[in-house]
Amino acid sequence: MKVQKIKAAGGVLFRFNNSLAEILLIQRNGFWDLPKGKVENGESIEEAALREVVEETGVEPVSIRSYLCETYHEYSQDGEKFGKTTYWYLIDTDNFRGETSPQQDEGITKTDWVHLKKAFTIAHFDNLKEVIGKANKVLYK
Repeated sequence: MKVQKIKAAGGVLFRFNNSLAEILLIQRNGFWDLPKGKVENGESIEEAALREVVEETGVEPVSIRSYLCETYHEYSQDGEKFGKTTYWYLIDTDNFRGETSPQQDEGITKTDWVHLKKAFTIAHFDNLKEVIGKANKVLYK
């Protein structure tokens, strides 16, 4: 079966609370996740990462602090196989303190600011733990 390639972008949205980094996790389809989505035609990977973070969390303004890594996973949907490469960025919220607004039409039911160590333990997918670990290294180097 041929694997269709998908390019996506996402972000680890962070702020500091009493000098400890918190990141915003989203709950999508019952799993704790990071905001991400497909890169649209004519859009740069960086633009897609920022757009997806704002759309899925309602947090703005946001800006890219640094590139973190890329992850790859394959999945099947409707009898087709997909291979998704996601490019991850550390995204600054300028210490956002307002209300978030989960993008419900994307299956996002909840958002939660979580300290990095806790985020690492509750993120559902192993590749997200890798991304959160890289964010930790950048924030605390």
